[in-house]
Amino acid sequence: MPRGQKSKRRARERRHQARAETQSLKGAQATEAAAAAAAAAEIEESPPSPASVSRGTPPSSRAAGARREPQGAPATSSRDAGVSCPGYEEGARASEDEESVSTSQEAPSTHSTWRDPLSRKASKLVGFLLEKYKLKEPILQAEMLKIFSKKYKKHFPEILRRASERMELVFGLELKEVDPSRHSYALISKLALPSEGSPSDESGLPTSGLLMSLLGMILRKGNRATEEEFWEFLNALGLYAGRRHLIFGEPRRLISEEFVQQKYLTYRQVPNSDPPRYEFLWGPRAHAETSKMKVLEFVAKTAGTIPSAVPDLYEEALQDEEERAGVRAAARAAAVAEGSALAGPRPRSSSHI
Repeated sequence: MPRGQKSKRRARERRHQARAETQSLKGAQATEAAAAAAAAAEIEESPPSPASVSRGTPPSSRAAGARREPQGAPATSSRDAGVSCPGYEEGARASEDEESVSTSQEAPSTHSTWRDPLSRKASKLVGFLLEKYKLKEPILQAEMLKIFSKKYKKHFPEILRRASERMELVFGLELKEVDPSRHSYALISKLALPSEGSPSDESGLPTSGLLMSLLGMILRKGNRATEEEFWEFLNALGLYAGRRHLIFGEPRRLISEEFVQQKYLTYRQVPNSDPPRYEFLWGPRAHAETSKMKVLEFVAKTAGTIPSAVPDLYEEALQDEEERAGVRAAARAAAVAEGSALAGPRPRSSSHI
């Protein structure tokens, strides 16, 4: 084949590959948002767990109390939360306009899933796991099996798999077996956060899953997301400014008090923007407590793919891992040098004459 035709063919192949990667990236983002929204919706609709009922909590008291609050109730502004975000209210206003969308439009997908018996049982198990997490009690397989009738015990592995996926997707908690002999499990945060000061909503439930999704979205946007892109993504997850969410509460308060104040996200004016525009970036704690690779792995799993399916982001994450390894190696070398300097010179051994 003539050289000119080979060059044209290679150029066409590169264009096809670039288009495929772009579609893969968009598809992953759409799938992640849809999956997270569906999981959150199912958890919102889930019946109370046996643990909560046994402690004397009326079955519908918490849900009814949350739904009784007007959806248009005034939200805490960023200034009220102590975060200086001049454009925060304007950026969230676009999402408030979306609140007029009727919940009936979202009902079909939620209800179709809700008709699936195994999905109902998985939601019931999620409620049980959340109670155990909040009470810091061990999670035993024998106790989980007691939730279900004999009819569903043979489906327990599938029910457990679905419940585990929802816990990871919505709350960033991974269910791990810690004692195979007792079939004992523990919920471990996917975000390597310390036990104190880790992000959680007003109900005490962890919001690491939502934070990981937001960090992934910022990563995909070139490590900075405009305020409009940020709220567009939150809207896709069913979170609207001014509308109280049953799981996460009021989104503006969550973003400002939990994520920005605790330095997981940085909110700033876009440099040299006139009129002023604002954007979100990873905060210093996000850089310190997780990594691009961990976030990419989380997003890829959510979208049902693998990190290398998005080559550009995968290469960026690999480079970030190499840089982090270099920083750690330099820190260890500095610590060893400092320790040697503090110890002082070794005494010379006496020589025999």
